[in-house]
Amino acid sequence: MRYRRPSIFKITDIRFVRYLAVSVGALAVDFGSFLALLALGVLATPAAAVGYSLGILAHWFMSSRAVFQDRVATRGGARSRQKALFVVSALVGLGLTTLIVGAGQWTGVDPRAAKLAAIAISFAVTWMIRAKVVFREEPSSSASSPSVTA
Repeated sequence: MRYRRPSIFKITDIRFVRYLAVSVGALAVDFGSFLALLALGVLATPAAAVGYSLGILAHWFMSSRAVFQDRVATRGGARSRQKALFVVSALVGLGLTTLIVGAGQWTGVDPRAAKLAAIAISFAVTWMIRAKVVFREEPSSSASSPSVTA
């Protein structure tokens, strides 16, 4: 039997490709909000946190419907657990984003450059958490229903 390497970042994995596309959409919400807040005079660190938070909401709606639709629990405790874990994964990403942008600001790095670094790191970490924990494949799960509600 041959060893099969996990496909967590394989571009040929359609779920990863869909996640990447959804992430671009959520990033548009995130980064657009961040830039708008900077233009309004908001400091970089809180602007990054607010932008990321808005991106989180967009990401849940898109990824639960277009990426992990076959693994979303339909109702009840399992659905609440997924939402809670999704929020936890988002908070990990938010913490990383805020830390990276804040460190960049403290060291004199342009906040836009710091935000770009935060985007890459946060993307990788949240993908791993969501693919392997939040929406993990469970053989006897009720997550096979394609009808999804908020």
